[in-house]
Amino acid sequence: MKALLLAGAASFMAAPAFAGPYVNAENNAGFTGSDFDGSVTELHLGYEADLGESAGYYVQAGPAIVAPDGDDATTELSGKAGVNVGLTERVDAYGEISFITIDGSDDNGYGTKLGLKYSF
Repeated sequence: MKALLLAGAASFMAAPAFAGPYVNAENNAGFTGSDFDGSVTELHLGYEADLGESAGYYVQAGPAIVAPDGDDATTELSGKAGVNVGLTERVDAYGEISFITIDGSDDNGYGTKLGLKYSF
């Protein structure tokens, strides 16, 4: 279930389209083979802005509804922050860090994402 929580806390990286606040609703479901493991639905408020001409950032946080298959759903707190940097006209680098609280635990779940995107 911990892997599902981390997968739910991490999402795709998108370059900011404008500076300002936004709402992001996202559902991440997990499967082992064809067996449904559960899902995490995040309901975040966020803010995104440019960092110069070729970079941007975002931060977002809010409730996360964790619904394991066959078990009661819990509401946790999750959030993420990320950056996107245009390295060349065709290559972008991106990174994200995320967190989610874990019901009944003193430990939180954390995730990171780093990548390069080449556009044709």
